[in-house]
Amino acid sequence: MKWIKEGSWMNWTLGLFAVLILAGTVGLVMVYFSIYSATKDMHVPLEREGSTKREEVVQTEEKDPFSVLILGIDERKEDAGRSDTMIVLTVNPSTESTKLLSIPRDTYVEIAGYGKKDKINHAYAYGGVELAMESVEELLDIPLDYYIKVNMEGFEDVIDVLGGVVVSNPFSFEAGGFRFPEGELILNGKQALSFSRMRQDDPDGDFGRQERQRNIIEAVISEGTTVSTFLNYGDLLESLGENIKTNLTFDQLMDIQNDYRQAADNVDHLQFDEGTNEYIGGVYYYVIPDDDIAAVQKILQSELEL
Repeated sequence: MKWIKEGSWMNWTLGLFAVLILAGTVGLVMVYFSIYSATKDMHVPLEREGSTKREEVVQTEEKDPFSVLILGIDERKEDAGRSDTMIVLTVNPSTESTKLLSIPRDTYVEIAGYGKKDKINHAYAYGGVELAMESVEELLDIPLDYYIKVNMEGFEDVIDVLGGVVVSNPFSFEAGGFRFPEGELILNGKQALSFSRMRQDDPDGDFGRQERQRNIIEAVISEGTTVSTFLNYGDLLESLGENIKTNLTFDQLMDIQNDYRQAADNVDHLQFDEGTNEYIGGVYYYVIPDDDIAAVQKILQSELEL
């Protein structure tokens, strides 16, 4: 048997650690550039330089509070699509708080620049992301700094890459050819999309639908931070790049990851729950009282330190 001298053993061990550290560093660099490449694919800037409701542009490196409009778009062939999901996210790193407001898609609002009222989800069909943002800004009287547009059909791919998501279902129902029993469920992409879209058989109507949409989004975020997802990051980044668009840059995303993380642990869910279902001109709308709108405006304005 050949013995290895103590000094040689130490050198071999240190050499092994050096190789592992180098491999880890190379791996991190590869992840970094993969994320950078994916965010470049995702990045679609707005034509406007900033919101008219904010005097100075948000600086994420200065840890300014900011807002995001999340749009879940259902686009079909020869159709501009409508924003069936509209969620306003406000984040304040100083108070370490996040507010999440779901806006019912049938909400009766003034469409910015059109001089008429319509369903808020039609704003995207009329003028894309920018008109949707401007119409939501008028409704809430706050600036919207960023947007994230999600292709809901493509979101199936994201969930499948994650290996499915876990959600809690409060009651049994059927939708999209699937049966969803009460309790904890593991859903693949197609199931998750059907689960999030159902509203006609929900006793809470569109509010129940909004709650399921939030559950899916939170489940994706939770699953997206696991070790198994990290090991499969290449496929995930490719899917995200194809199905998500945003005006957030890579540097801004890194700032948010580093400096706003604590705010994500304190999320308050808001909703307009005083509205009524009304038929106007033979069309169904969700009409929100002015005082209910004013109450939500006050909360969000305070969150953004306006």
